[in-house]
Amino acid sequence: MDRAVLRDDMVDSLEHEAKGWINTESVSLAMRSVPRHEFVPDEQRAYADCSFEQFGTRVLAPSTAARLVEALDPTPDDSVLIVGVGVGYTAAVVAEIVGDQNVQAIDITRRLVWEARNNLARAGYNGVLVDRHDGSDGLPAYAPYDRILLEAAAIEPPQTLLRQLGASGHLVMPLGASTQRLVSVSKDGTTVDEFGRVAFSPMLVDGEQVDTVERNRTVREDREFAARESEGRHGWEQHWIDWTHGQKH
Repeated sequence: MDRAVLRDDMVDSLEHEAKGWINTESVSLAMRSVPRHEFVPDEQRAYADCSFEQFGTRVLAPSTAARLVEALDPTPDDSVLIVGVGVGYTAAVVAEIVGDQNVQAIDITRRLVWEARNNLARAGYNGVLVDRHDGSDGLPAYAPYDRILLEAAAIEPPQTLLRQLGASGHLVMPLGASTQRLVSVSKDGTTVDEFGRVAFSPMLVDGEQVDTVERNRTVREDREFAARESEGRHGWEQHWIDWTHGQKH
């Protein structure tokens, strides 16, 4: 079947009231234009609404990519940073809306940076800059941004990314640990909108890789797990309780 027909069928299904993931014309047109098969070599998967693992990362289902871009709400000529570019498909959809010269993308994994660059170039989005950086550092050389999309979960909005937003810019990200919700956050860290439950892998920090046997937790997660462990201890394990005199230090 013609690939353009497959794209139209995919977008039609995402616009249908049974799903309703696409609500704006700009996102609809962008997803009808981006050749998803250039990012997903298996054509049976390219236009199916499913996610799967590739090169140690999760390739987002088209419905999830649509949710992210709808939440991001980019407009033509916006400056956009994609954190966690993966195979590059979401960056291409955003580039279709704002222009590829206005999109920068980063990933912590060199293999994915290489893959995304090749995929974007093959799909016709040569102007998208893709570089290898720790996601929590962002890309300050190109700041300020009108929109930042974080394609990984964090317990709180990374302050470095918030500082790279313009005055009226928004950061869209999965917020939380075991329970996550997709949110849009303003420059001052205020949640301005929510878009329902999601499930993303945690954002990695420098020294961590997606293709290791066991992924390390992020710094933010380490703090949360430490706090949970402390609060969950029995009284006799708490060194700050003086059991002899019945007092807390």
